[in-house]
Amino acid sequence: MPDLFPLIRPLLRALPAETAHRVTLTALGWGLGGLVAGRAEPDPPSLRQSLWGRDFPNPIGVAAGFDKDALVPDALLRLGCGFAETGTVTPRPQAGNPRPRVFRLDEDRAVINRLGFNNQGLEPTLARLQARPRSGIVGVNLGKNRDSEDAVADYLDGVQRVGRLADYFVINVSSPNTPGLRDLQRREILGDLLRQVVVARDTEAAAVPLLVKIAPDLTAEERADIAALAPETGIDGIVIANTTIARPPSLRSLHAAEAGGLSGKPLFAASTALLAEIYRLTEGKIPLIGVGGVAGAADAYAKIRAGASLVQLYTALVFEGPALIGRIKRGLAELLRRDGFASVVGAVGADHAVPFSRPLPGESRGPLFERSSG
Repeated sequence: MPDLFPLIRPLLRALPAETAHRVTLTALGWGLGGLVAGRAEPDPPSLRQSLWGRDFPNPIGVAAGFDKDALVPDALLRLGCGFAETGTVTPRPQAGNPRPRVFRLDEDRAVINRLGFNNQGLEPTLARLQARPRSGIVGVNLGKNRDSEDAVADYLDGVQRVGRLADYFVINVSSPNTPGLRDLQRREILGDLLRQVVVARDTEAAAVPLLVKIAPDLTAEERADIAALAPETGIDGIVIANTTIARPPSLRSLHAAEAGGLSGKPLFAASTALLAEIYRLTEGKIPLIGVGGVAGAADAYAKIRAGASLVQLYTALVFEGPALIGRIKRGLAELLRRDGFASVVGAVGADHAVPFSRPLPGESRGPLFERSSG
């Protein structure tokens, strides 16, 4: 089927950004995603991998923030995603920050948001997760309420109540739109938080992977601390990275000075550099999810070669529509073939390795080569 998004895009552009997003969620909930993106194609075998004991048909997913209340995770899977992530959800409902709070930066292929964890709370999310068929991989991104006096208790509540309804958890300590949230990334605070959450996970849902999502605006010391905490605390992965409070001088949009987190194309270089650094610091021993500025197959491949086992996108869908998912997968499979990788697993972290010899056609090679000093 043809990509009909270019016909629909002007109608969505005529709406405020947040309203357009609600319309999109409603359409997906009505099963209309396929009318725009077409029927999802079978995934190339080279994109499949097993991670945390789960079989991912492909490494492309939609990041948290798109489906905060678990309204359409299965619709996203039907569009061809290898996995979907709901949230960020907090224990209690909250309205978020005053509107307007989402701004399109069309000239920069970017978005600024200061939503502030607006969501319906855990109860509706739990009901929807309980009602859905357990097919496909759906993660749950957990946050704390803005007025909470005990952040740890909020995250523990999320893990304990969601339990095995999630295929993985993400502890979000990196949104710039909740006052004080990013302070939780400090080593002593984050270490204590993650240790307690891991204990709760082991009690309520021992087999469910637990990840932490970090900001792209960390200092060198903070980056090293987080990399060191990963094996110490027993978490299963890191999501890199959330939106940035930085404003690159290259931004051209009139909305560039709006407060909030910047996502999209301007975030790609910084988030990918952080991803590569965390991969080096953790010696490739912990799975990473790469997020930030992915708008095509080359971007997804760059994240994978930098160290990502999985890749998420969101902002690019605003500009390209859901057919982008299929284009990325087809292009990624071609890039793997071009470089001699039989599987996406072999390409993970490839930029950090100096191979003893070039892979033969069809041979699977991974990052377990002699490591370069850089």
